Amino acid sequence: MITVGMNYVVRAGKESVFEEAFRSVLEAMKEMAGHRESHLYRDVDNARSYLIVSLWDSRESFSGFMRSERFARVVSWGSEQILEGRPKHEIYEQ
Repeated sequence: MITVGMNYVVRAGKESVFEEAFRSVLEAMKEMAGHRESHLYRDVDNARSYLIVSLWDSRESFSGFMRSERFARVVSWGSEQILEGRPKHEIYEQ
């Protein structure tokens, strides 16, 4: 099993849009083989900073999600309209 931490900083005023987009991505994750659970956290000291923590059966199952068409559409839209800079992802293997 792996834990994936995905760190995002969103543009000012786009926080609620990002949160709604996460709900959409979460629905896609639920359909992916190997996905266990995901949660969105917001930094108490920086309201534009978020962390998504996801549990996956394997690195391969997470990689399959990252290569999916649905995820690609969300990433393209987010990078153009929502995110401030590139997201940072960390994978922790257990």
